Amino acid sequence: MTIGDDTQWLDAEERNAWIGLMTVLVRLPAALDRQLRADAGMTHFDYQVMVILSGAPDRTLSMSRLSESTEGSLPRLSQVAARLEKAGWLTRRPDPADGRSTLATLTDDGFAALAAAAPGHVSEVRRLIFDPLTRAQVGQLARIADRILRAPASGPDPRPCDAR
Repeated sequence: MTIGDDTQWLDAEERNAWIGLMTVLVRLPAALDRQLRADAGMTHFDYQVMVILSGAPDRTLSMSRLSESTEGSLPRLSQVAARLEKAGWLTRRPDPADGRSTLATLTDDGFAALAAAAPGHVSEVRRLIFDPLTRAQVGQLARIADRILRAPASGPDPRPCDAR
């Protein structure tokens, strides 16, 4: 830390909240990934892709829209789509309306795999997130997540980490 800079450092309560949130952000995806791999032979990201497609019209979205929805890069999504295609859970084809775009479609087998994976996944989400919370805390969590997600996005600080 540089004394005299204009950084608004975290106070003790904010620092504790941030450390707790960082820990949750690391533990939760790993735990959900383990459960889905063991029970359904898919990753948490696979599951997310399939859930998003299952809610789309005709279970189809462009790869670019799917990338935005999953907040995953197109290269990562392409690797996942190839794996899901190999399993018979997804198909890809050129978009007839835009030859530069590729459409991804969740197949009937993919929808069935998702439906089979959902009960175990929901049980794990309930165990890890909702069971430890009171009803009031669940509402608070929803409002906090909504507030964070609605905060204006800003670009990364261009200064190197050691300059802070």
